[in-house]
Amino acid sequence: DKICYGTCRGGDLLTKTTIASIRKNVKGCIGHKVKVRTNRSRKKISVKEGILEGAYPSVFTVRISNGRGTDRAVSYSYIDLLTNTVEITLCDEKETKIS
Repeated sequence: DKICYGTCRGGDLLTKTTIASIRKNVKGCIGHKVKVRTNRSRKKISVKEGILEGAYPSVFTVRISNGRGTDRAVSYSYIDLLTNTVEITLCDEKETKIS
């Protein structure tokens, strides 16, 4: 079963506890290698790997290496996870999705 956030099935409203639980899950994975899948527009999907670097009140950051010896930090909001604009998966044997 897929977990439904926001206004789906009967109009459940997004609550602060939902954001708090997502933030807690993200914080528990700081320092782990993750795969970030981003829906940038209609048919453009970006998939990158990096290290989950930090979790802050409104955003979390992932350190992504571009393969040329330089790294950059990319930030995403927890709302991006709720709306499935961004999906984060741990790079482990199980490919665990973080949400």
